[in-house]
Amino acid sequence: MEEVLRYKTVWTITRYLDDVAFVCGIPYSVAQIEGNVLLNEGITALLNLLCGETETDFSESNAYIGVGDSSTAESASQTGLQAVTNKLYKAVESGYPSISDQTVTWRAIFGSSEANFDWNEFTVANGNSDSADNLNRKTSTQGTKASGQTWTLDLGITFS
Repeated sequence: MEEVLRYKTVWTITRYLDDVAFVCGIPYSVAQIEGNVLLNEGITALLNLLCGETETDFSESNAYIGVGDSSTAESASQTGLQAVTNKLYKAVESGYPSISDQTVTWRAIFGSSEANFDWNEFTVANGNSDSADNLNRKTSTQGTKASGQTWTLDLGITFS
């Protein structure tokens, strides 16, 4: 009998025209993107954490959400974002990741002067660079974040 661990990922990008709209909670666009690829380095990090081995966790103290402009297709062997110049790892917000039932959610807020470039790739990492262990990677063309705008990026992973 084969046992299967199932998981579903949903990335949510909420876009605000400016800081006032963000503070008031009035987005101009919300996009949800399903799926991603677990990276080999992220799987190894999860297994190390599961077995009590030395590993940096993906907690509020260490977790970052990365965005970049590369549209290179996802591959499990990748280590981090593939963009060369336009990428940013942003620390997750206070209170994240959060766990509700079988879902864990990370959230980062990219302010008006941050990550103003094409958003084509996303990751969650246990550090602020490609040299950290990146849990996963998703590519999806999501437009260009302009100066003055605030965008939030959430990743929810539900296990069953």
